[in-house]
Amino acid sequence: MTLRPVSASWFELLTSREELGATLDCLAATGSVQLEAYSRSEQRLALPDLRTTLVEYETLARRYGHYWPRPTELRHAPEHDLLEAPRAALEGVRHWAAAAEPLILELEHLAQETEATALLQQLQAQSGDALARLDQLAHAGPVLAGRVYLLPEGGPPQALPPDVLLQRVALEGRLFLLAVGPVEQVALLDQALAARKARVIALPADLPSEAADLGAHLESRRQALVAREHAARTALDALGERHGLAAGLGELALAAWLVTHVPELPVTEHFAWVTGWCAETSDAPLRTALDARDLHYLLRFTPAPENSVPPSVLHNPAWARPFEVFGRLMGVPGTREADPSMLLAFVAPLMFGYMFGDVVQGAIIALLGFLLRNRMPALRLLVPGGLMAVVFGFAFGSVFAREDVIAPLWLHPLGDPLTVLSTALAFGVVVILLGLLLNALQFHWRGELLRWFATDAGLMLAYLGIVGTVLDARLLWALPLGIAWGLLGSMAVTPTDRLGALGHAAGETIERMLQLGVNTVSFVRVGAFALAHAGLSTAVVGIADAA
Repeated sequence: MTLRPVSASWFELLTSREELGATLDCLAATGSVQLEAYSRSEQRLALPDLRTTLVEYETLARRYGHYWPRPTELRHAPEHDLLEAPRAALEGVRHWAAAAEPLILELEHLAQETEATALLQQLQAQSGDALARLDQLAHAGPVLAGRVYLLPEGGPPQALPPDVLLQRVALEGRLFLLAVGPVEQVALLDQALAARKARVIALPADLPSEAADLGAHLESRRQALVAREHAARTALDALGERHGLAAGLGELALAAWLVTHVPELPVTEHFAWVTGWCAETSDAPLRTALDARDLHYLLRFTPAPENSVPPSVLHNPAWARPFEVFGRLMGVPGTREADPSMLLAFVAPLMFGYMFGDVVQGAIIALLGFLLRNRMPALRLLVPGGLMAVVFGFAFGSVFAREDVIAPLWLHPLGDPLTVLSTALAFGVVVILLGLLLNALQFHWRGELLRWFATDAGLMLAYLGIVGTVLDARLLWALPLGIAWGLLGSMAVTPTDRLGALGHAAGETIERMLQLGVNTVSFVRVGAFALAHAGLSTAVVGIADAA
């Protein structure tokens, strides 16, 4: 548990050529390995054929991927063939695709008919007895033509063919348009409405002539379509099991991982040499995974090769890991950069709770984050945020937008808005000072702490002078002292062209002081959100009481 990322460990693994595929599959399953070729062996196992195989696999996936089952996570036997197995799997997928094509075409047709039937049910429910005879629209011809259109919000164009009879039915921001008229006029209407992204709803040929029977007929048709779709999907599932589709897709998924991470591997006639980076600090997790597959190997963690750049690995406690997403937005921090995840684990929930303080609302947010934490890992951030909203709900005396249920432990935001805003501003000062201290820590890790003391320490002193005037106006003298400190320090650490260094430092100081000022003032928005939340809650309660 540290603010500093660590370097990944270099590992070297020797295995038999026959067990290479199973070994790579095992390493991929750990999720903690990044392979990197490094060997003096001149013979290498290249994987160009796998790329060719995967090109066809991706083509098939674009057409049929929606109908594929979840790939099976395979446990390969030691004699697993690394190159031939994906080819065999692709051949199986080809055979499945040829056999499944009629079923997939039927499913696509049924999906269109089911959607059209559902739209007609909505149209019938909205119109009732006023609806035009859909059976006559369906059988209009050869002189006349009938249509049922569905238009998005905005309605039809102003200019419509004059000889076409229309019935409009509005429904939830959309518009059904029933039309009948001469064939050539309806064709012009098709063109005009196509520009408005209108959809033509296909009418079944067996619609009843009695309006009273239309609703029951459409429901019966919908149920029949659902039954046919279920039968087709059952047949498709059976076809996938017969062709071993899930296992084949798992094999191809491993091949895709190999092509992405393993462009080539050093091999001899009997052995393969696997090297790369591991996120673990010891070899125990890799050994446990390899032993579970009964694989034969030699594994060691050694110093990395010269001139290699190890990836950075974040080692945070479980409660801070959800907040790693913020640091990763700027890329994974390097080993000489600070990982702010643990600080964010405190700062972000505090800000969220302060802005949306309410006991019940916070509890609901925390509960939703807990229930959905595995489906969407990013929602785990809602748990600490919701809990802090509960804490500030007690502080503000807010329970489900009401302020008359419990007494506030601190204050009602609308009763003392200046305190709410100034507290948010003070919180921002603390956050920015933490950022400046993290910057000093990074200088220390780079062995440049004296340089920070000569330059950036003056900037921190100037900032403390500005914010300290709230307590004592005499502290404003720290502003010119800090600026002078930074300028003179920049000249001191620059052995040549000191005047140029002075000018550069002056411009940089002005820019950074403006940034610090703007960033500090921006924290007032946190308090403004708290006031807006309290105001909205008061308005909602007032409207509810008035009703």
